Amino acid sequence: MKNTILFDLDGTLLPFDQGDFITSYFSKLTSHLAREKACDQEMLTKVIWAGTKAIVENDGSMSNRERFFQTFVELTGWDISEWEALFLDFYQGEFDQVKEVLGDSYGQEQMLQDLRYRGFSLVLATAPLFPETAVSTRLSWIGLGIDDFDYVTTYENSTYCKPSTAYYREVLEKIGKRPEDCLMIGNNIREDMVAEALGIKTFLVNEYLENPEKADPSVYQNGNFEELKIFLQNL
Repeated sequence: MKNTILFDLDGTLLPFDQGDFITSYFSKLTSHLAREKACDQEMLTKVIWAGTKAIVENDGSMSNRERFFQTFVELTGWDISEWEALFLDFYQGEFDQVKEVLGDSYGQEQMLQDLRYRGFSLVLATAPLFPETAVSTRLSWIGLGIDDFDYVTTYENSTYCKPSTAYYREVLEKIGKRPEDCLMIGNNIREDMVAEALGIKTFLVNEYLENPEKADPSVYQNGNFEELKIFLQNL
């Protein structure tokens, strides 16, 4: 019997197109950093992408936060503590402006409240590329917070990343659940539906579908936001 529901964030609980989010996010982040440190915005974009790639390829030997800044320092030679403070300052301030890309709410707050009332454990299984403070800011765009979940993946507490199955194994270990206890809900076939390889049941949200490998969505149980709500009501 399913007792735990894992939710992706971008394109799932947060209704937006990932491309729109990345464009707005990188523009504002690199502008903020370049303004504070008087350095080249294009160079910063390349360094941040390299750090992101390093997180995606992380092997469990260190946290994703450590992996990101290891790469950042290797490429720039800059002091990590000063730059991390600038990143965190952005996530607690200007990052909030990125909510401009958000689509219409579909009742996410009520949907999660109903699930908690029915006794389900809730996990925010978002790709751990961001610090907790950035995840908190994004959740606030839909009236939610870190405390609405029993566990939230961030770059501080994770040592793997989607689409690696090791990411999902790590989550299961942290929350003390078996694959058969869980349901993974997400909009990215490559990153979210890979949970099935471990025996985790999935639901593919197709409203902001991400399918870089052009896989067949019909092989997964899928539906739009309203169909997701009906599916969850019937669990």
